[in-house]
Amino acid sequence: MSQSSVAKTNPGNFFEDFRLGLEIRHATPRTVTLGDVALYNGLFGPRFAVQSSDAFAAKIGYPRSPLDDLLVFHVVFGKTVPDISLNAVANLGYADCRFLKAVYPGDTLNSVSQVIGLKENSNRKTGIVYVRSRGFNQNGDTVLDYARWVMVRKRDEAAAAQAEKVPELPKHVEPAALGAACPPIDASAYDTVLSGSPHRFGDYKAGEKIDHVDGITVEESEHMTATRLYQNTARIHFNQFAESKGRFGRRLIYGGHAISLARALSFNGLGNAFHVAAINGGRHVAPLFAGQTVFAWSEVLATAEVPGRKDVGALRLRTIATKDKPCADFPLKSGDDYDPSVILDLDYWVLMPK
Repeated sequence: MSQSSVAKTNPGNFFEDFRLGLEIRHATPRTVTLGDVALYNGLFGPRFAVQSSDAFAAKIGYPRSPLDDLLVFHVVFGKTVPDISLNAVANLGYADCRFLKAVYPGDTLNSVSQVIGLKENSNRKTGIVYVRSRGFNQNGDTVLDYARWVMVRKRDEAAAAQAEKVPELPKHVEPAALGAACPPIDASAYDTVLSGSPHRFGDYKAGEKIDHVDGITVEESEHMTATRLYQNTARIHFNQFAESKGRFGRRLIYGGHAISLARALSFNGLGNAFHVAAINGGRHVAPLFAGQTVFAWSEVLATAEVPGRKDVGALRLRTIATKDKPCADFPLKSGDDYDPSVILDLDYWVLMPK
């Protein structure tokens, strides 16, 4: 092959390119800065005091404000896209996601993934790829560890299926694993006037439902700016020329965008849930498009003590996000099927001061 004919571009991996056990070091380490924080805040408007104020964070025991947990998740996730989901039809879900170390402005993040499962779909046009991805800081410390599964196109429908395996993943993260990324805090110094909510851990009970009331309309430029912020290169979010010929006829909003919107909305009712400690599982139920308005409600699934911690307790939450439907009646399912308005069903743990 002549030098001029050697491909220099990366078309991304298709389903038949993946192998069980394959480990991928993802390109482009990313130093996160206060500029990233400001842009993230401008896009989503989160108001949790620990991530908003160095003075507030220092008063309770942090060295300064850590990055928003979901900003860390998105940056680590974005590293994986060119190798895992550039040719994705949809990102389907998450499990066993643990935040393991606080990240601060100036830290540099990189990602490594391993293929832990494969399953070809019956149409032979696509398959499900399961990966475990880890995010590391500049010192080699693991800051995030999670599994996800994504539907990926095949390059050649006639290509033979690879060895298949659907991994068994835990249904939830155990409370003993929830305190890793949160240093011991002085709960008595946690000012609930400044935090914007008087409600602490003991004020929440399992079975309680909270309508977060507000709605946020998504603009085309916002979701593309957010996805670029994470260096997420999935063409389904950017390329209207290509997507006009696709399944939906338009760009699909990155599922993590809906998660961040729901998290920001949850402040109204969960204002002191200052740290996302783990994501037990999540499902993108339906697509979200620009021009639609996102609402959210949450149910407290459980409350738990964190072993060895007297400063914080854990709430297990199920947050449901909808499009173009307020959540006063807590829409979720109609029979066995999701309500048509539901776009996100997320099960996760948060920490809250006692």
